[in-house]
Amino acid sequence: MVPLARKLKEAGHNVIIGAGDELRSFFMSELKVATVGFPGYRPSYSRFLPQYLALLMRIPALIAGIISENHRIKKIIAGNNIDILISDNRFGLWNRSVTTVYITHQIRIPFPSRLRFLEWSGILFHRFFINKFDFCFIPDLPGDINLSGRLSHGLRLPSNTKFIGILSRFTISEKPGPVARHDLPHNTIILSGPEPQRSILRQKLINIFQDKEMVTVILEGRPSDLQETSRSGNLIFYNHPASEKMQMIISGSTNIITRSGYSSIMELVSLNCGALLVPTPGQTEQEYLAEYLAGKEWFTTVKQRNLDETLKLPGKRSSDFSNMLAESNRLLDKALEDLLQKPDQQS
Repeated sequence: MVPLARKLKEAGHNVIIGAGDELRSFFMSELKVATVGFPGYRPSYSRFLPQYLALLMRIPALIAGIISENHRIKKIIAGNNIDILISDNRFGLWNRSVTTVYITHQIRIPFPSRLRFLEWSGILFHRFFINKFDFCFIPDLPGDINLSGRLSHGLRLPSNTKFIGILSRFTISEKPGPVARHDLPHNTIILSGPEPQRSILRQKLINIFQDKEMVTVILEGRPSDLQETSRSGNLIFYNHPASEKMQMIISGSTNIITRSGYSSIMELVSLNCGALLVPTPGQTEQEYLAEYLAGKEWFTTVKQRNLDETLKLPGKRSSDFSNMLAESNRLLDKALEDLLQKPDQQS
């Protein structure tokens, strides 16, 4: 959402961000825009059940959340004079009185391999909601060189879809050059995702890196307090640094370890950085992305259960994604031009 909001704001449009309380301070700091409270559905993951079963059991709560947010958004639209609504994977944020945009990188929701024959049901379910929006923006490239693989390629796309290129809150340069460095040689761990798997990964990596000679910076991924920082031995913890600081830390890393969430992958690509990807166990999207991108030799991957003291770090594996970034800039500009040229969109 940050690069889209930034583009719209630079073009003179009034931007309002709807988010849960833990993210509002982040958006206010990054964009200096107004915010409204609009918490989303927050899935949790089991320590014991396969994650697809845990998620299937929560489908009734998901449907109830879709209905609830569709009702809530009507009041926000009326109260804030909104005429364009852009949402990130929020099924319920369609409304016939305004222009609506749905953003997703996975038209195909991946199922576990033994249930892949049922993926058509997920595609139809997703398509039902996508068709309620005026536009569906896919943050990826349309050709063979892409980041999302079969999640948004190799299937018939809804007619309202547009590829908008790779999105990143970081400053993207089409011709990578020297970057500012953190003050010490270091590894970087980027934490994200729901509990309990986030804390499990955190503790595993602390156990591995706490006795290493090189400093390790741990980005906790908790945006509720942007300034909180602490240190324990050779481990430096940042709660959620501002984007400029975060970009400097990541760009100057000797090694990067992160989940294979799509936003994290796009941001690393925007910085021409590879990383060691550790997919959330049982989260089929992350498992697929890690395998797919490792197959392209842009990233490496390891399963969480295999993390131990014998872990071999591959280095940052810097790559040149400049052609992808140049095409991304063109695609995003064109998509926003088409959106803003839709009749009656003036603000």
